[in-house]
Amino acid sequence: MIPVRGYEGRKVAVLGLGRSGLATAQALQAGGATALVWDDSPEAREKAETQGLTLHDLTRQTAWTDIAALIVSPGIPHLYPDPNRIIAAAWAAGVPVDNDIGLFFRSFATPDWDAYDTTPRIIAVTGSNGKSTTAALIHHILHHNNRPTQLAGNIGRGVLDLDPAHDGEVVVLELSSYQTDLARALTPDIAVFTNLSPDHLDRHGGMGGYFAAKRRLFAEGGPDRAIIGVDENEGRYLANQLAEGPTDDRVIRLSVAEKLKGDGWNIFARKGFLSETRKGKQVASIDLRDIAALPGAHNHQNACAAYAACRALGLGPRPIEQALHSFRGLPHRSQIVAEKNGVRYVNDSKATNVDSAAKALQAFTNIRWIVGGLGKDGGIEALTPYLSTVTKAYLIGHSARDFALQLGDTPHEICETIDRAVTAAHHDAGPKDTILLAPAAASFDQYPNFEKRGEDFIRCVEKLL
Repeated sequence: MIPVRGYEGRKVAVLGLGRSGLATAQALQAGGATALVWDDSPEAREKAETQGLTLHDLTRQTAWTDIAALIVSPGIPHLYPDPNRIIAAAWAAGVPVDNDIGLFFRSFATPDWDAYDTTPRIIAVTGSNGKSTTAALIHHILHHNNRPTQLAGNIGRGVLDLDPAHDGEVVVLELSSYQTDLARALTPDIAVFTNLSPDHLDRHGGMGGYFAAKRRLFAEGGPDRAIIGVDENEGRYLANQLAEGPTDDRVIRLSVAEKLKGDGWNIFARKGFLSETRKGKQVASIDLRDIAALPGAHNHQNACAAYAACRALGLGPRPIEQALHSFRGLPHRSQIVAEKNGVRYVNDSKATNVDSAAKALQAFTNIRWIVGGLGKDGGIEALTPYLSTVTKAYLIGHSARDFALQLGDTPHEICETIDRAVTAAHHDAGPKDTILLAPAAASFDQYPNFEKRGEDFIRCVEKLL
């Protein structure tokens, strides 16, 4: 646990008692603060009480007396589409609002670090797609090379659940826009921006607000090194804002869309090969084509980002390459569940929007595509250019019939459930086919989250095989 610093002897309110909220309350108390907690859910409040936490009804007008700060869980909207009423009350009372990410950055460094030979570092990864795989891949490369490392944030452990840093340790954080948007402290040593595509737009008031939330990690965080995917205008803009000139190697540019040129520090992947150039000369190259856990251009972008972060730490190209080959991937992200009789079964339940589904459709051929769920604005119309790899679509969930109307001439079957879809695709499949779950939709019509949806897919595959 990271004891929160700066609130010793003061009262701090915590709103939202999920995983991060409970960890925040415990970390506040470990640092000498009095945590006063609240959640609209009676079940959540009961769980907090069993952990010895003090409930404090933040809906009361008198709730804000002597409160030093309000710490908010990431799922609670603080501005768009409307501020949560308790956050609005904190504003009115002049109480600063923060989140666990802000507390972590103000509390992680301690006087003990003065005795360390190598100062601990923080790598923070944000972007629309690939954050989890990139963060996990960096962590894996470091672990493979015997570098002390911890992984947390939007993946795995909450940031305040981390252990205090060891000498030379590297903490890798995956940070969502919900987390970067509100944090009052953001000070990573290395920051990574993977890419940007429309998502969470209602929460951020549109695309500009969404990008602004990501940009805070760089503009306010001031990292020593910024690793920027430049395949979208937002990335090109951000790299230009941060660099002092074309040779400024504090900015490392990434691409899977083009061969990057110029005298800066560039890392790009073309036709399955990762290349690193500095001062206009190639200094390293890695063949990514045979790495089973990193299929497709989107995963090659993740590999470029992880490679860049580890190079910025001083690791050599060959040790990084060796670690890439031992990476096993993450559940629900292009996860190869099974292969039998020449048929591959792939779980990409995390493909909850059209951009991530498009990347999955480009990573494989002869696809029997399981698609659907709680569709987002526009449905799957934007996926039309990628349907050439789809042999047949098997539609599930709330949006099945709406999605069917957007498939054009692509053969399809409305199955409604994953069980029926897997069974139908399995029956139809032949050698060299890939049965791919890439829903291009949220899971909440049938499952509490994308993980449960992916687990159901795996269960159905295992039952058949």
